[in-house]
Amino acid sequence: MKSVQLVKYKGKNWQYLSPKQELEQPLVLVFGNRYMLEDPGIYQEVKQLFPGGHIVFASSCAEISTREVHQESITITAISFQKSTFVIKTSNVLHTDLDSFKTGKDLIEQLPHEGLKYAFVVSDGSFINGSQLTKGMSASTEDNLVITGGLCGDDARFEKTLASYNENPKEGELVAIGFYGDSLEISFSIHGGWTPFGPERVVTKSKDNTLYELDGQPALDLYKKYLGDKAKDLPGAALLYPLNVKSSNEKQSIVRSILNIDEEQNAVVLAGDIKENSKVQLMMTNVDNIANASECAAKQALEHRKNKPELAILVSCIGRKLVLDQRVEEEIDEVIEVIGKDAVISGFYSYGEIAPFNDEMACQLHNQTMTVTLISE
Repeated sequence: MKSVQLVKYKGKNWQYLSPKQELEQPLVLVFGNRYMLEDPGIYQEVKQLFPGGHIVFASSCAEISTREVHQESITITAISFQKSTFVIKTSNVLHTDLDSFKTGKDLIEQLPHEGLKYAFVVSDGSFINGSQLTKGMSASTEDNLVITGGLCGDDARFEKTLASYNENPKEGELVAIGFYGDSLEISFSIHGGWTPFGPERVVTKSKDNTLYELDGQPALDLYKKYLGDKAKDLPGAALLYPLNVKSSNEKQSIVRSILNIDEEQNAVVLAGDIKENSKVQLMMTNVDNIANASECAAKQALEHRKNKPELAILVSCIGRKLVLDQRVEEEIDEVIEVIGKDAVISGFYSYGEIAPFNDEMACQLHNQTMTVTLISE
């Protein structure tokens, strides 16, 4: 496996983060600031750098490289595989009636299934229902394929997200990269580092990813009461206080970020589905807990590997970035400390992380987690 990494800041030229070298038909992962990805010349610009490359774009809240976390920038990780192959397929939720389950199922079913070892997915983060998307993706392979990835981001603006394959980034796009190869080894893990606090309440009214009532009371009113003075900063402030959701038909509780509020309906809009009769609790964290959780994720992803990882794809959450603030690189440093400096690090901060729970196969939508995927040939 060979790789090259570059970064570009607004108004600046491309800067190599690793030695420049020729790559044959590489996979080119381009994670970046949404405003910069809207430049109409961006695809041609990247294509000039990698003429034979398979170029995948995804807007992000920040980008992760082997060196650091980059903000207000575009980061490229180009990878040339020696023993493995990959196939890339796309879908767009703006071209059809929005059915997130069907979109996920159809996207993965486009990939040739013979020899398929792993799929990495970047998805629209504005229109898609991430819970239904992941259920559809898992259903397409009967929970028999490791799928990780994330929902594209737009910093704390939540205006629009972009993605594409071999064209200029656009809204509503999903991209799936299927990996093939007998010697390919994939491992993954997720950890959050958030702690529940306050009373546990029952969801008495919800529909899909909108939460209307807790214990028979308007959800938004209750949430504002807990936030106190910080309520004036909603919906952004909600990223610091996600919900821990326990559903009767799920083995493990899941964290859900509040992405928006509906003043008219007195409701909150979550990043994924929330079922009636689920039990929810507010959560909080601090810098040390987040950094420790990232270290745990890296250790668990390494645990049963036969070979050293050559590539690590990290997808973390915008909520974690807001908590870490100026210390955002600490959670990345913890991962690098565990997996070593030989592996190439690529990734981004997202609106939702896609991965199975540890020791499971069915992929899920997570919020506020660090997702570590380790790859070797």
